[in-house]
Amino acid sequence: MQTIDGGWLAQAEHCLSPNYGERPHNVAISLLVIHNISLPPGQFGGTHIRELFCNRLDCGAHPDFNDLDGLRVSSHLLINRDGELCQFVSFLDRAWHAGESDFQGRSNCNDFSIGIELEGTDDLPYTDQQYDSLVQVTKTLQNHYPLISSGRIVGHCDIAPGRKTDPGPAFDWHRYKKLLG
Repeated sequence: MQTIDGGWLAQAEHCLSPNYGERPHNVAISLLVIHNISLPPGQFGGTHIRELFCNRLDCGAHPDFNDLDGLRVSSHLLINRDGELCQFVSFLDRAWHAGESDFQGRSNCNDFSIGIELEGTDDLPYTDQQYDSLVQVTKTLQNHYPLISSGRIVGHCDIAPGRKTDPGPAFDWHRYKKLLG
């Protein structure tokens, strides 16, 4: 099992993002949101995702980056195609990953959720290594934050329907839930 110390996953590389805030007082972590991201879209590897989450992306480096200029976003964790983990924000803090969102009638999901980005797209299969890492991280989070039950693990598409589609139809929810046990 992985370990969490002071809101940080010990097994992850730590790349500190300035894009976070304090969670509201007395709000428990009770939701896990799974996303996908690739920069440029459909291309994997490189440092662009990290640069985006740390406000260091050169938006002139690729035409697809033009609309990212001035964007301030983050996620708690990124799982790359090799299954490697990079953490940007402490789990104790509020990462800026969900945007306008709602879960079971409760808005502002960033307040009570943890966001995990998978390097990928809606329509390309995720890797075995990503599923393995995601399952290990999920089990660790559920152990540390017991309000994250299996019914409180969702895709970005579930909390921002019509606005977001990730992790997309390529994400195998059945496989993921089966591996979680």
